[in-house]
Amino acid sequence: MQITYRQEILRKLIHLSSLWMVVAIYLLPRPVAALLFFVLCAGTVFVEYGTYRNWPVFAPLYRKFFGKMLRTKETEPGFHLSGAPYVLGAALMVSMLFYKEVAMFALTVMLIGDTAAALVGRKWGMHPINRKSLEGSAAFFLSGLAVLGLYTAFFGWTVALFWGGWLGVLLATFAELYENKLHIDDNLSVPLICGICLSIVI
Repeated sequence: MQITYRQEILRKLIHLSSLWMVVAIYLLPRPVAALLFFVLCAGTVFVEYGTYRNWPVFAPLYRKFFGKMLRTKETEPGFHLSGAPYVLGAALMVSMLFYKEVAMFALTVMLIGDTAAALVGRKWGMHPINRKSLEGSAAFFLSGLAVLGLYTAFFGWTVALFWGGWLGVLLATFAELYENKLHIDDNLSVPLICGICLSIVI
């Protein structure tokens, strides 16, 4: 059973609020940013495990604020992570693996593209593909290109970097669409693909 569209919007607003991590990557030295993301990721996993184990304070508060936003696979029997640790893990991954601008771009594409895909796909998706929709995937791709345009203009990227980013967004769109076939959370696969494509060009 899907969460309501209102809860989907709230979930994606939390997703977009994670853009602060892009700013952190830009402003903080790499070791400091990586340590920050690691601590937050570990803390989030700890809280979610505490919720799963029904620890006092953890479980009531977490379920009160986030319970209605959890997807079906996140509420199945057993311990399942929500999307939050994957987003923080993605921030940790890109901050350690890639140059600052590349890391920022990869994370921004994931955060904005995933939001656009979910909201457009849920509201206007009419052509289902692999349990998602053509419309949602198109929204992901176009929003990724918009992010690429902003980064190209702001940082003065070369034509080669632009086309590397374009390829990254294209491949990331397919990774998001076929997430269940890859068996990798798209919060991780999308920034990794974008970062690798730009890094190859560099």
